[in-house]
Amino acid sequence: METAICGRIALSPNQVFSPKSGDRHFLSRGPWINRGILMALSATGSGKGGGLLERPVIEKTTPGRESEFDLRKSRKTSPPYRVILHNDNYNKREYVVQVLMKVIPGMTLDNAVNIMQEAHYNGLSVVIICSQADAEEHCMQLRGNGLLSSIEPASGGC
Repeated sequence: METAICGRIALSPNQVFSPKSGDRHFLSRGPWINRGILMALSATGSGKGGGLLERPVIEKTTPGRESEFDLRKSRKTSPPYRVILHNDNYNKREYVVQVLMKVIPGMTLDNAVNIMQEAHYNGLSVVIICSQADAEEHCMQLRGNGLLSSIEPASGGC
């Protein structure tokens, strides 16, 4: 880090900036006047990184494909959807529990059993409430494993 000593600024061990007494930017007028100069000099001095900023990495996307940031933002701001499991007479209860735990992230055994029981006795059960894109993905995975499922908007209705 550079220091100011008696109107001189040490830029590096080998360089010293010594303004002339008639210079408008003389440091003796107070630190509030030339704070920008001190900051500029300290930013350009030697040290870790040499005072140069690294070039920012700009994520390039192909046309028609959103960036990961845009996808996360749209999922957070999109309206919620319910993934609904429907009862069927084909799959065993144990299999339904296994599929729920495999397809839905963070699904516990207890929650999977409760969802399966509710769908068995009431005809349907809400599996998860999430963004539309995630709901469509979960629904397709449940269907791909032989379960009957659908999605609906979570806002409004019972």
